[in-house]
Amino acid sequence: MTELRETVWHVAHGRSLPLGATSVVMAIVNVTPDSFSDGGQYEATDAAVAHALDCAAAGAGILDIGGESTRPGAEPVSATEEQGRILPVVEALRGKTDALISIDTYRADTARLAIGAGAHIINDVFGLQRDPDMATLAAQTGAGLCIMHTGRGREKLPDIIDDQLLFLERSLEIAAAAGIARHQIILDPGFGFAKDSQEDLELMTRFDVLRRFDLPFLVGTSRKRFIGVITGRDTQDRDVGTAATSVALRLQGAAIFRVHNVAINRDALAVADAILETRARLASRSGGTK
Repeated sequence: MTELRETVWHVAHGRSLPLGATSVVMAIVNVTPDSFSDGGQYEATDAAVAHALDCAAAGAGILDIGGESTRPGAEPVSATEEQGRILPVVEALRGKTDALISIDTYRADTARLAIGAGAHIINDVFGLQRDPDMATLAAQTGAGLCIMHTGRGREKLPDIIDDQLLFLERSLEIAAAAGIARHQIILDPGFGFAKDSQEDLELMTRFDVLRRFDLPFLVGTSRKRFIGVITGRDTQDRDVGTAATSVALRLQGAAIFRVHNVAINRDALAVADAILETRARLASRSGGTK
């Protein structure tokens, strides 16, 4: 039986988020022309802000703002262009919602400006292993930090879990050396990042092993290729499959779910939360009668 450890995630500007008892939805807000699922839909600031507020109203506790597509083969953008896309959105959202604001970037300069504009969380898809200034920035600002595993730009170990352990342990060493507090950190196994569909499935099946880190996990399976392989659905039609993976990973202990469709995943996760609550209650009752 999966027992969810309750903890509090501390983020920038004195905010915090309880994790464990209730799943949390992180909404994807791509302020880009070329993201794999919704590129161009929310490229304009007004459209991005309206979408983010709709996501918050639908139940998202975190809004993840990104200004550069991380899909395979995407054209890189300059830091200036990335900042020009995301900073007006962060500034506009500040004060309009109680949802936490996350910035999806691997650049310390972009993260610094976004936190100054009101963002609470840094979502680093290179897990502190690309920009050497990112760890110091997180320590200085007290920002919440999502450390993601990636296989891009390096040789992976043959076993999917061994590679997770190798990469994430290295990232946590960097975080500790910079003085980042454990209560600022969550981890992400990086579904789809230099992983083929079979590797994603194996990672989902063996996900429970990663709980040895004793840190909360964020997962981002939304509309990924492996769901299309399983269901035969095109990218925009993978929300039901995504919700199924959300439930499977919630029952194995994941805490935060980064998704495109907030409502369908919120409902699916409410069912998963109810199952976990009932399991805990039955286990407590059984233990009390022995």
